[in-house]
Amino acid sequence: MTETLNMPEGVPPSENALVTELVPRTLAEADVSTADGRAWLEAVYSPEPANRVRLNMITSLTGSAVGSDGTSETLTSPVDRAILGIIRGAADVVLVGASTVRAEGYLAPRTAALAIVTTTGRLDGHRLGAEDGRAGRILLVCPAGRKSAVVAERDAQGVDAEVIAVPGDADLDPSAILDALGTHGLERVVCEGGPTLASRFVDARAIDELCVTVAPVVGPAPSPFLRIESGAQASVHGMLVDGAGFSYLRLRRT
Repeated sequence: MTETLNMPEGVPPSENALVTELVPRTLAEADVSTADGRAWLEAVYSPEPANRVRLNMITSLTGSAVGSDGTSETLTSPVDRAILGIIRGAADVVLVGASTVRAEGYLAPRTAALAIVTTTGRLDGHRLGAEDGRAGRILLVCPAGRKSAVVAERDAQGVDAEVIAVPGDADLDPSAILDALGTHGLERVVCEGGPTLASRFVDARAIDELCVTVAPVVGPAPSPFLRIESGAQASVHGMLVDGAGFSYLRLRRT
């Protein structure tokens, strides 16, 4: 039997905001544009206490992390954006590579801190000021040997950010990054990519749960959302689909 959540009589749900749960096979439906539907989605994406690190990314059917404009904006959906907010709301810190900040024009998250992995400190294209009340804690995570250069670049750009030096070279070890964040009180992490950083974390088996939106888009894949060398064992913990053809997968490490 299908359970429908918060569908007022005579008011059809938005097709793009109506999701159905296929795994586990409850076939529950919810309009996530409503308060009740949003609460249901928050419960679905509530993290397990043992799951410290989550990956949240979107991909086309052909594996691209970006759409026609070179960003994820032309791949995303209303449900994907709702999930993004929910996952960020359950995290202490959003972890992302500097190249993605530059390409996507990142804003500071509303609730979590933002940790940017960088070797240069360059953040041109960002929107990390106080727009829309988003002035939050920003950290630049860099190799120890690059700290002086990153501090100088930060100061030149006028970015209000704390620089965290991590032992290692340009390809920082995920465990070292997580340890550094932990010492700053940031335990619950959501990694939002880009592909290079995300792949490094998946290969290192540093991700407890992968939250992946698959967009019904067929096109070139100039930037595969994951480039995996060794692979990782994972099981499907949940799957939603919406009326626009997007699917929302949650996989947990086994």
